[in-house]
Amino acid sequence: MVKQKTIKTEISLTGVGLHTGKEVKMTFKPAPVNNGFTFVRVDLEGQPIIEADANYVVNTQRGTNLEKLGVKIQTPEHVLAALTGCDLDNVIIELNASELPIMDGSSKYFVQALENAGFEEQNAKRNVYVVKEVISFTDEASGSEILVMPSDHYCVTAMVDFGTKILGTQNANMKSIADFKTEISESRTFSFLHELESLLENGLIKGGDLNNAIVYVDKEISASTMEHLKIAFGKDEITVKPNGILDNLTLHYPNEAARHKLLDVVGDLALIGTRIQGKVIANKPGHFVNTQFAKKMAKIIKIEQRNYVPVYDLNQEPLMDIHKIMAVLPHRPPFLLIDRIIEMSETHVVGMKNVTMNENFFVGHFPEAPVMPGVLIVEAMAQTGGILVLSTVPDPENYLTYFMKIDNVKFKHKVLPGDTLIFKCDLITPIRRGICHMQANAYANGKLVAEAELMAQIAKKQ
Repeated sequence: MVKQKTIKTEISLTGVGLHTGKEVKMTFKPAPVNNGFTFVRVDLEGQPIIEADANYVVNTQRGTNLEKLGVKIQTPEHVLAALTGCDLDNVIIELNASELPIMDGSSKYFVQALENAGFEEQNAKRNVYVVKEVISFTDEASGSEILVMPSDHYCVTAMVDFGTKILGTQNANMKSIADFKTEISESRTFSFLHELESLLENGLIKGGDLNNAIVYVDKEISASTMEHLKIAFGKDEITVKPNGILDNLTLHYPNEAARHKLLDVVGDLALIGTRIQGKVIANKPGHFVNTQFAKKMAKIIKIEQRNYVPVYDLNQEPLMDIHKIMAVLPHRPPFLLIDRIIEMSETHVVGMKNVTMNENFFVGHFPEAPVMPGVLIVEAMAQTGGILVLSTVPDPENYLTYFMKIDNVKFKHKVLPGDTLIFKCDLITPIRRGICHMQANAYANGKLVAEAELMAQIAKKQ
């Protein structure tokens, strides 16, 4: 089991936003399990929170931009790439402005800050979506395409073709997330001169300088453009180097542009909100196609999680039959509501019940149209979870299990005579002081029929 990770302590950086030119202070803070990556605008009343969620993407013209209830986060992709590249799951990012600092145009300084803060494992399993078939998204207008295919780990390939002699076609590969720091994180953002001219004329790149963006010169520089560039970059002289980029900057890699596009893919796909186990191939990636693919993946994952039904071989010998169950649980018929325990680990348990017409509750619960009472399904899930918590003590026969809390209960389908119920209980937090906090699901006929968040405590018999 791979556990979730956060940082050990908070750490801050300051810089300017590439497009706003405003100085911004950003603070990384540890976050609880299942928090994910969340941005907090500490400069606004109420300090609103914006989750790193693809569904909040509103604009991708000059970077990825998020908005939730009117609150904006601009260009988070380099920070999200660093968080993913450092193999983190839960971090809070506080900001006193809408746009994240551009730093040198890469993820390098964010990675360094996160490493200085230190990493620590958390007591919760990492949620990973295992890709089982090819999933793709194509932008017909640009010809850009991203797909993901099955793989035993997360890896990314980016292929770019800018249609210019100065840059041409480039490829970049990240064989595993462990390679992000050394192979990808230092790759800086870039622009073509013709794009830069338009941005400067419209006042849309106030925070740029020759230290945070590679400028590829894809056309002859006019005298007026040269003067604009001198003013914008605060330089007395600007020249074009033999490799076709503006001076005062040396490429880290010949294919730095492709590596930066790969960095953007990693950052934008963090907006899926779930780790991916699969090989991503991005052909001519950009923020629009990246985030559209992230939205598609997030939707697919949500649907699969909602409809997921585990499959168990009910013909195999159970881990615990009814006699072993009665040796652990204090319940007895007619209130013993599980027949078998199929499997169990330190963090989960699976139980089973055959629902028959001669159940005593059918005598009075809609006898003409028998339906198993929902409260008894919840009780059966709790008894299954009770097996898990009682397995942590050497003498379970001397303990009783009591409910402490029941939350988020949902009944989705009727349970009828002849159905076979499967109960799966997963710990939300580790068992401490005999308290078990778990997510419980009940399945029948290939469907999720009920779910609930349960908390129970075992207490020694008086």
